[in-house]
Order: sequence, then C-alpha cells, then structure tokens
Amino acid sequence: MFLRQLSYLIALDKYRHFSRAAEHCGVSQPALSAGIRQLESELGITIINRNRRFNGLTEEGQRVLAWARQTVSDLSNLRQEAAFAQDVAGGSIAIGIMPPTMQVIPLLIESLRASIPALHVSITVCSSAEILHQLREHQIQLGLMYLDQIPSEGPFDTHALYQEQHVLAAGEGITLPHTRHCSWEAIGQLPLGLLNPQMRSRQFIDAAFREAGVRPHIMLETNALELLHTEVLASRLATILPVAALPERSSILQTRLLENLPTPDVGVVRLQQTIMPTLSMRAWEILQKLDFHHSYSI
Repeated sequence: MFLRQLSYLIALDKYRHFSRAAEHCGVSQPALSAGIRQLESELGITIINRNRRFNGLTEEGQRVLAWARQTVSDLSNLRQEAAFAQDVAGGSIAIGIMPPTMQVIPLLIESLRASIPALHVSITVCSSAEILHQLREHQIQLGLMYLDQIPSEGPFDTHALYQEQHVLAAGEGITLPHTRHCSWEAIGQLPLGLLNPQMRSRQFIDAAFREAGVRPHIMLETNALELLHTEVLASRLATILPVAALPERSSILQTRLLENLPTPDVGVVRLQQTIMPTLSMRAWEILQKLDFHHSYSI
C-alpha cells in the first residue's frame, strides 16, 4: 500500500470528481483511477461506488478514508519533527535565574534536552530586575523569577511553574519545636543562616519577623546557597528557605511550616517578539507543559 494512493483517496473525497482530484494530486486521471483500484485490490474491498462518474464512497471506503486521513496527518507531523530535529537538534539558549531557583534549573534543562539533545545552555544568576533588563537587551532568551515582579504593561510572556513556599530547616543537631508549624518567636531563638537582605525571599522573612516583634539571631548572611546548605547539613545553623532551594539531601533535615509568608508564583518569562527564532519557540512550547506545583510544596 502506498501513501500516494491514500492521498488520492483523500483528494477524491474532497473534490468529488476524478479529474479535479487528479489535477490536485498532480497526476493524470487514469493514474489516479489506477491508484485507487490498486488500493482496493490490496485491501480486498470496494472503496468507491462507480458508474461513469464518482458516486461517493462505500461504507468500507468511509472507514478506509478515516484511516487514510490519520495516516497522512501522522506522516506530515513526522516530517515536521524530522525537519525540526535536523534544523534544531542543538543550538544555544541563555537563561537568567534568581538564586532561590538554582535547584529548579536542572529540571528545566533536562526537559529541554529531552527534545533538543545537543542544546547548549548558559545560566546567569542575578536579581529579577536584572533578568528583565537582560531580556530586553536580548542578552538572555529566558528568565526564571517571581512573576509578580514583571510589569503588567511590559512586553513579556510568562508561565507559572510553582508557588514558592518557605520552610524552617535544620539538621538533627539543632532542637526544633515538636510541632508541624513553628512560631516566629521560637525561630528567633535559633542560630540562623539566611540569604542576603537584598533578596526578595529574605525580605519576606524580615517582614514576618518585624510583624511578630521578633529580633532574630542571624549568624550568617550570604547569596551562596551552597554555603547555607553546608552549614545547615552540619547542624551549625538553621535556615529559612523556599522548598525549591533546599539541598538535595533535604530528607535528612528537620523541616517546619511557617505562618504569614507570601506564596508568590515562580515561573519562566520571555520577551515578546514579532519574529521568534525556531529554537526559542520550541523551548517555550516545552516549558509551557511543565508544572512543578506538587514538587515544591510540603
């Protein structure tokens, strides 16, 4: 059975006329008729009601037509995928991310490379404001940040990945209250390592301490998550971090839920453009299918 014969059948059903269907397919009418007869012979059924003119499809022919359309459509999609794989099997993409999302970015890269195997990714860690600036200047193609910090009138597309939830985390060597939630008063008694005050995640925490009237015992401030992870895993300090920013070995840590902290949406952002490169379009299609809401909640 030939795909060309299936395309003959589809054209014949569309034009309801042998000569017009043949013209559409770029063949002679006898060639089209012969192709249809060969298809009937291979399947062992009558597809077309014939007299001198086309008189519609038989019941069996209608079923064959449905399969023909599906087969030709699948082939078209396959050709598109093959063309994409040839044209965009690799390439480079630059992504700006805010520090609390450093544990998330490997999942994004894995998802992108599942469809674009040879993709080269360049990661820049910076503030949300700098991410927007670099997008406008075409220095990066994607950002991973708080979506409520994107101007509503700005020329950006967004897709939410998860809501940021903070937790108190500490190693086994630090005593935490034996409750699911921990009060800010109790946290204020702990030796803390926190992200720098300039970071929005930290600003949420500072606001909660102020509202509770608590002056925390902060022993370390840094923008390096790796340093915080080391101190917390060694039970030298406790910390408050987004779930997405906890160390990979977070299962060995004690965690407690917190009260009165915002849960802003975190997601990907891109600059709107009249003409979008094929690689950027494909990457955005992939990212729009991602949902990490269950991955980063406790």
